[in-house]
Amino acid sequence: MLMLLNTPYALSLSRSLASSSFPSPPTRRLLFLSSTFTLPPPRFPHSSLVSSRVSPSFRTQASAATATMGDAPDVGMDAVQRRLMFEDECILVDESDNVVGHESKYNCHLWEKILTGKMLHRAFSVFLFNTKYELLLQQRSVTKVTFPLVWTNTCCSHPLYRESELISENHLGVRNAAQRKLLDELGIPAEDVPVDQFVPLSRMLYKAPSDGKWGEHELDYLLFIVRDVNVHPNPDEVAEAKYVNRDQLKELLRKADAGEDGLKLSPWFRLVVDNFLFKWWDHVEKGTLKEVSDMETIHKL
Repeated sequence: MLMLLNTPYALSLSRSLASSSFPSPPTRRLLFLSSTFTLPPPRFPHSSLVSSRVSPSFRTQASAATATMGDAPDVGMDAVQRRLMFEDECILVDESDNVVGHESKYNCHLWEKILTGKMLHRAFSVFLFNTKYELLLQQRSVTKVTFPLVWTNTCCSHPLYRESELISENHLGVRNAAQRKLLDELGIPAEDVPVDQFVPLSRMLYKAPSDGKWGEHELDYLLFIVRDVNVHPNPDEVAEAKYVNRDQLKELLRKADAGEDGLKLSPWFRLVVDNFLFKWWDHVEKGTLKEVSDMETIHKL
């Protein structure tokens, strides 16, 4: 049975932050479904889960710093997302996935720059299943610059232009990035998702506008993993999270197609669902994912 729960973690987190040197974050929904595990006491396994709730002075400094970069039109951007947009360096690639350079996350997602054809960058999409073979989905935070509040697969982000995430052997760089972002976005500890447990299944190349100003042009690695994990969503990244079985996902697709409740899906998630997901789900249940892995082909969708 599908149950969406108000987690005690949200209340505990608020009390914890109120007693610390950090200001309480703005009120946001922090919901997730638990069908296979009991919530442990709140914990912060990585400093990023605390540091993302930055102090007012940091927000002021971040706004001032980025304003000097000629970014006056974006002064209303959330301070955490703004910092990531300028600090994170994405890996630029050609259509054969050869590294050709690097560029800020900000520039990589400006639609006018995407249209130049020079902002294709490497990305990954994680599909995490529990041992009941339910898929963990997330709704992106309202403060996300691209595709806010859309529902998508477990975690979607970018390997960065750094040594540990540029390792090409066995796609280790991308798998390192996936482990990092599962912690940052969903509070999933690294020990819950060992890098050698990710199964890279394929790559796809796609382009999609977000709101006129922003968009995506990505060469996306599709990573599957079956693990029971501890989940503590970071509200700076995730509005809600829930597990779904096949039928529940089909109902989600129906609602999105019908425009019910304003529900929207990310374009990359929809491409994976329409082209691959349900046939791969069979292999998730059979434990035969590696048999359908094809990392030679780049699907242009």
